[in-house]
Amino acid sequence: MKVVILAGGFGTRISEESTIKPKPMIEIGSMPILWHIMKIYSSYGFNDFIICAGYKQRYIKEWFANYFFQISNITFDYTSNERKIIVHDKQVDPWRVTVVDTGLNTQTGGRIKRIRDYVGDEPFMVTYGDAVGDMNIKEILECHKKSGKIGTISLFNYYQNKGIVEIDENNNITDFREKSNVDNSLINIGYMVMEPEIFDLIDGDDTPFEKEPMARLIARNELNGYIHKGYWQCMDTLREKKQIEELWNSGNAPWKLWDND
Repeated sequence: MKVVILAGGFGTRISEESTIKPKPMIEIGSMPILWHIMKIYSSYGFNDFIICAGYKQRYIKEWFANYFFQISNITFDYTSNERKIIVHDKQVDPWRVTVVDTGLNTQTGGRIKRIRDYVGDEPFMVTYGDAVGDMNIKEILECHKKSGKIGTISLFNYYQNKGIVEIDENNNITDFREKSNVDNSLINIGYMVMEPEIFDLIDGDDTPFEKEPMARLIARNELNGYIHKGYWQCMDTLREKKQIEELWNSGNAPWKLWDND
């Protein structure tokens, strides 16, 4: 199953760093947060990624082009008047990474629609390129399959001003809207599973995935919710970036589900 990661936005709320590089390429420790997200999926055996790029997309392509060298020890030998590159202790993730330029100003739904040919006629996972958590990918998939619905989104009880999702006792999503001052409810945190029918519910480049497509799924009773009760944190601001990085540097990052490399 392919994993689609939305990585094309401008990241204006963390402009201290996003003016230089795409938001998903902002580093936590010494690696981009995009890498951390991919490692979460990879720890469950999902290694086929489609990156929906846009803003400064060349930065993402160049990073993956050099990834093998970045994670290996290398000797550059010029002693014989020829350049020799010797790679020591080769370490590489078993990833297949497709980076697609989905447009500079394309909305999230439009980015997903643009990668339809890369996904094919099969279910796929999709998430945002700016949040980590100790997500149980296996449980999310089982929840989706059990529901029999077109879409499943992961939900989290968070205290900030994100979009609100309301859910009934059968995990059917009944409303999807912006947060109001009286809310303290579940929010959409990505880590979604979608059937290929979702592509037909997205009009085009100007469609935010969180609006018309979600509303159409709800109207058809085709949107399922998985409630995540562990750790989750997005990286919207520099303060949140520092919070995530402090956890990583402490050696106690909850989202580090993989063994030491």
